[in-house]
Amino acid sequence: MQETLHFPATPFHLRNPQFPFISRPNRLHLPPKSSAVALPSLPKPPSLIISPENETPPATSPPPLQELLLYLDSLGVDSLYCLHSHPSLIFTPLSQVKCTVNFLFSLGLTVQDLRRVFVMCPDLLTSPTSTIIIPAATFLLREAQVGAVNLRHVIHRRPRLLTRSVGRQLRPTLYFLQGTIGIENVANCASLLSCCVESKFIPRIEYLQQLGFSYKDTIVMFRRFPALFCYSIKENLKPKFDYFVVEMGRELKELVAFPQYFSFSFDNRIKPRHKMCVEKQVCLSLPMMLKSSEARFRDLLEVYCGSSIPGCSTYH
Repeated sequence: MQETLHFPATPFHLRNPQFPFISRPNRLHLPPKSSAVALPSLPKPPSLIISPENETPPATSPPPLQELLLYLDSLGVDSLYCLHSHPSLIFTPLSQVKCTVNFLFSLGLTVQDLRRVFVMCPDLLTSPTSTIIIPAATFLLREAQVGAVNLRHVIHRRPRLLTRSVGRQLRPTLYFLQGTIGIENVANCASLLSCCVESKFIPRIEYLQQLGFSYKDTIVMFRRFPALFCYSIKENLKPKFDYFVVEMGRELKELVAFPQYFSFSFDNRIKPRHKMCVEKQVCLSLPMMLKSSEARFRDLLEVYCGSSIPGCSTYH
């Protein structure tokens, strides 16, 4: 038998006047203000537990070394090479490097110059700006009398100058070049100021004296050609001098008059040109043999071949 459902005749909202009816909001009955209505308590949200793997670290600035390397990279400087060749860069504050860069810019150096000088001399990055670099630049301008226009070229060629102490290195070397050697315009060979007198200059002076040059002639050679101080005794002076005496059979006074002989390539200039002179039985002076262009040198051989022109002898 099917069960019959019976609905009450009176609607629920009429039998319960305080029950709100959705279709009649204006008839909504609220409890009096004085009556306290207990609200159901809501459960507390679960605490959010973040595992270390998922935790997002707070935003921080890069470590000092990383920040320094990024700054050098922004200038186009090979920062990793500088760090590898000069590990003390690790302890150099970025503020000091920026101060040095700004000072070099004030001297006229460009970004391209910085890329060269910092790789050539990473010590420049760690040298104190106010106590070493600025005094060295001031010394070059005032005492060594390097022109402001030429200072950029001098630093570009020999950046180590700015890392030398004025009192212990630069000024003693200046006095030696001016007083002992007799160089009047040291600005023309300013790169020598970074050299040590005891370890660089004295050994070469003594070596030339051992070869048979008098002290006076030795000083004259260095005065005429100050770059002679920069050449290696073992790799340059000795082999070229031995060839000059043994194979070429020339006299020492020719080297006193033309010490630039040591600046020419042994394999590409001295040796082949001497052999050509021997083949043509011509003995040119050292400047004529070495300084002339290839075409000019061949013309000289043809002109002096078999001649008795003064100043040009023939091999026998």
